Amino acid sequence: MAHNSARNPYIHAPVTPPRPRMFASTFAKVVWTFVPIVTLGLALAVPFVVASVKGVVKVWLAAAYVIAEITVFSLGLVVSPTDDDGNSVPGFLLTLLIITAATHTALLDHEKVRLAK
Repeated sequence: MAHNSARNPYIHAPVTPPRPRMFASTFAKVVWTFVPIVTLGLALAVPFVVASVKGVVKVWLAAAYVIAEITVFSLGLVVSPTDDDGNSVPGFLLTLLIITAATHTALLDHEKVRLAK
């Protein structure tokens, strides 16, 4: 009995199904990366919520960004309720969060990053 590997669909099939992709093109990656920057942090959790819905990342990562965004904005209002008190902590925290979110958004489709995927 001869084995015909050309007819067997399991020989050339991938072992695991491919992971869902967040970005369809490089332009989409650039646009999504600039979302936290352009909105000044008001929509920094949006790329992660979309990635969670697409199945790119786990839900807890999107929830962590939503909680971080709410926490930083609430803390900013509590620490510095007026804009003329000279306190730079809320601005620093917001800048740090925007940089972190933009960097992590750019890494959503990176193959070597496995955390929360």
